[in-house]
Amino acid sequence: MKLSPYFHDLRSAYQAELDDLAQDSEGHNVLRQRLAEKRKEIGFLVQMMELAPEMVAVVFHQGFRFAQPAALERLLASPAEAVPDWHSLGAAITLEPWAQGLAKTVLQEPAGARFLAVAAGLEYLHQHARLAPAAAQESSEDEGEGEGAERDDQDDDFNALDADDARDSADRRTREETSADWLADQGFDRKE
Repeated sequence: MKLSPYFHDLRSAYQAELDDLAQDSEGHNVLRQRLAEKRKEIGFLVQMMELAPEMVAVVFHQGFRFAQPAALERLLASPAEAVPDWHSLGAAITLEPWAQGLAKTVLQEPAGARFLAVAAGLEYLHQHARLAPAAAQESSEDEGEGEGAERDDQDDDFNALDADDARDSADRRTREETSADWLADQGFDRKE
């Protein structure tokens, strides 16, 4: 399975968001309570779907059933601009009954169908965490394939990857800064 840079970055942000929600300051597991609170705020959270999809996608944690892994793998290989919308994934993914109301709210938004597909992809990666490292390994192996490939060509490939990683990191920082600015404008304290 190949994982696009878009989903690679969002996967770690999604996991970090779940980790942030999981424990309170005393170390107690409060994930269930915090997710319940976030789910009640879905009408407000949909405003953040494009700026910080990982912060909204967590409301669908454990809300999907995956019937066709091949369709999910195609989704996860998609760059940001080519993510299919939710309606095209109907046979591959179903919602848990409790998540259907949340999905209706999300689907009323202009970018809702695309976001729901992204949320499903992130949850699939979370549930199948072993796939993410394998996808990263596969991508690395694909870069160096081919008999007779010279070392200089491989070095060029790795340098290009480093440049892509730097660009992706800058994009992620910009997204995180934009998200933090938006939250601050809404009255939330900035994360340090």
